[in-house]
Amino acid sequence: MKLTTYFASLALSSLATASIFGGQTVLEDADLSVPGDNPLTFCKAPDDDKLVIEYVDLIPNPPEAGKVLKIEAAGNFTEEIAEGAYVLLSVKYNRLITLFSSRENLCDQMKNVDKECPLEKGKISITKEVELPTRIPPGTYDVLADAYDANDQKLTCLTAKVAFKSV
Repeated sequence: MKLTTYFASLALSSLATASIFGGQTVLEDADLSVPGDNPLTFCKAPDDDKLVIEYVDLIPNPPEAGKVLKIEAAGNFTEEIAEGAYVLLSVKYNRLITLFSSRENLCDQMKNVDKECPLEKGKISITKEVELPTRIPPGTYDVLADAYDANDQKLTCLTAKVAFKSV
C-alpha cells in the first residue's frame, strides 16, 4: 500500500506544478525530459499544455528505499483551473502488471500540498515529502499521470520509468 501511495503522491505532486527508489537505473527519453533533476518525461511535446512546467526536482535523485523523498516543483498555469479537473494515474510493474490505476479529482489532491481550487492562472510551486517503503520489489515501474481540466482539455501528461535492481 505504501508503494501505491508513493506513486500516486509522486504523480500528483509533479502535476501540482507541473523515481522512484534505491538501487535502480533511471530510463528516460532525453527529447521529452521534464526540466529539473528527475526521471520524468512528457508524454508528448507539451506545446499546448495548460500547465507549463519550469522544473521538478527529486531529492535525492535517484530516490532511495526507506528514505524520505522531497519533491520540489514549479510551473505556470495558462488559465485558471476550476473544480472538476482530474488526473488519470497508472502504475505498471514490468510493463504488464497494473499495480494502480485510477481517476483522481485534482482539486481534492491539491489539498495534500496546501493548495485549493480554483488554481489561479500564473505561477504555482509545491514542495512535498514522501516516505518511501524500505522494501521495493526489483523490476521496472512505469508511472503515468495524465491531467485534464473540467472541460477535458489537457493540462499536462507525464511519465516516469524506473528500473529497480535486487538489493
